[in-house]
Amino acid sequence: MARIDYFFGVFSPWTYLAGLRLEEIAARHGAEITYKPLDLLGLFDRTGGVRPAQRHQSRMEYRMQELKRWSAKLGMKMNFTPPGYPPNPAPASYAIIAAQKAGGGDIGGLVHAIARACWAEDKDIASDEVIRAALEANGFDGNLVTTGLFDGAIAYERNLEEAVERGAFGSPFYIVAETDERFWGQDRLHFLDDHLGTL
Repeated sequence: MARIDYFFGVFSPWTYLAGLRLEEIAARHGAEITYKPLDLLGLFDRTGGVRPAQRHQSRMEYRMQELKRWSAKLGMKMNFTPPGYPPNPAPASYAIIAAQKAGGGDIGGLVHAIARACWAEDKDIASDEVIRAALEANGFDGNLVTTGLFDGAIAYERNLEEAVERGAFGSPFYIVAETDERFWGQDRLHFLDDHLGTL
């Protein structure tokens, strides 16, 4: 069984636009997904990226055009300037890590619910109430929002280190463990699909 290591920032608009296509691809090929939320701004700092707030205006204008194109193409509702952006990504990331460890629910659904809360529902994804609702809606114990803090914090830091070591530099970033094939961006999911078909 192939394993996809999925590195992502919970507040990345491209994580949201990926939707549940990764999960559909993995199911089609019988692949396993390991979810690895991380400090995306820290990843930019460590790998030569530029934080959005520091990018040239031309880059940010193009980014906005692409967000509008992709949301329209995928038929996904999106607020391109969500309130309070960027939110603190740590609490939601910790909860995802804790939920993956606990098992028993839909982890892909949880990741998408949190991203959707940020980009389509104008919710604060650093809020315990928002995270709890996403946990419970996807079959997890809502108390993981508080009980998973310690383990989540440790794994969150470890995920950043692993991402840097393995060549990830943005979000979403997919690495097939068996082959070290790397795919950056929701617009590369079709290549991941093709690659899994060769294994």
